[in-house]
Amino acid sequence: MAKRLLGISLVMVCILCLASIGIYNLPRFHDSLSYRLVKLQTRVRYMINPPEQVVFVPQEQVNDAVENTLAAMNPSPPATTTPKKEATPTSLESTVSIVPSATPTLTPSPTPIPDQVLLEGIRHEYQQFNNCGPANLSMALSYWGWDGNQSDTGSYLRYSTYDKNVMPGEMQAFVADNTNFQALTRVGGDLQTIKKLLAAGFPVVIEKGYDPPDDDWMGHYLTLNGYDDSQGIFTAQDSLIMPDFPLPYDVVDQRWRDFNHVYLVIYPLDRAGELEEIIGQQIDPVANFEHAVQNARQEIEELSGRDLYFAWFNIGSNLVALEDYSGAAAAYDKAFTVYPSIPEDERPWRVMWYQDGPYAAYYHEGRYEDVINLANTTFFALGEYTLEESFYWRGMAKLALDDYNGAVFDLKKVLELNPRFTPARIALDELGVETN
Repeated sequence: MAKRLLGISLVMVCILCLASIGIYNLPRFHDSLSYRLVKLQTRVRYMINPPEQVVFVPQEQVNDAVENTLAAMNPSPPATTTPKKEATPTSLESTVSIVPSATPTLTPSPTPIPDQVLLEGIRHEYQQFNNCGPANLSMALSYWGWDGNQSDTGSYLRYSTYDKNVMPGEMQAFVADNTNFQALTRVGGDLQTIKKLLAAGFPVVIEKGYDPPDDDWMGHYLTLNGYDDSQGIFTAQDSLIMPDFPLPYDVVDQRWRDFNHVYLVIYPLDRAGELEEIIGQQIDPVANFEHAVQNARQEIEELSGRDLYFAWFNIGSNLVALEDYSGAAAAYDKAFTVYPSIPEDERPWRVMWYQDGPYAAYYHEGRYEDVINLANTTFFALGEYTLEESFYWRGMAKLALDDYNGAVFDLKKVLELNPRFTPARIALDELGVETN
């Protein structure tokens, strides 16, 4: 009897296991269950290795620390000793002088905009795991009559579930390659520009920082389709929280800084002139990045902590876009100097998941060890090796240091993660390495 009961129990356990596997693989349950499973695994890993305690220190800071230590040990050095190099402030001031002395102004609207606007016709979508970029692009396109969804945008924008982020430029490319519309991406935006665009009938996609109640800082896309001055709120189609989410102006203004005040606007070709009139001088990319540098520089004196970190980071990103790599590297050094002073529970340790500007700046300045160390720090904090941008720049830095095998390994890894990552394929081709 006991053997029979044991046999029945084993059969029931097998049936339950098979049923659980079947339920897990049903599309209706898979995303939700896989998200919770990944979140649990991640939480355990972060308890063992707290990512907020991982700090990248640029070589410039290491050199300064060594020089300060030596100076303290030998307060009266011989006259032949090389004076201490003031690299960061000098190089930064000398390179940002390209910014005009006056901030470009937007072309004023011919008529005042209304105090309240709400654009109808956006089809809200709740995002799949790590899919806010494709979901928001799909929602923004739906306003213009596009009938696809985040599966369509996601299959183009994210090669695999390991892809942590979709960049605005990739979203812009999707619109150009797969629809009859165009998209414009700009940085250094402000609340008034958003409201002008909404008043003219253009929904606006922004990327901002987000502090979830049970997790650390991360990036998040939102589609704004309305505003109300009397309440001081935007109406956002939030793919994570809810449709028609009320978002206070001050929250947008602060956390939008985390992503350089970037915004994306989709438009039909026959309305390009109207969009240009609203954007004004910022329609020119160079003027736009110069404007964003100036805005961030003006903020620095008023900010502290995480906000100050992002202001310096934004200066670096904008100078990279202007190919001013010396100034960009100096600005990023400033940002990484601020980072340790941010309280651990507020540190944006995921920032390199979303932006790769520091890699470009350090690489073009010949600071290859900093590129490698930053990539290693990013991987260590992440707890997994899944960022193609980090692999690419680490591989290029290794190549510059004549580490051929290490470079080939990293560049091949890039194509494993994303076969469409053209720069890695070009680099391997130039090395004579075959790629599929």
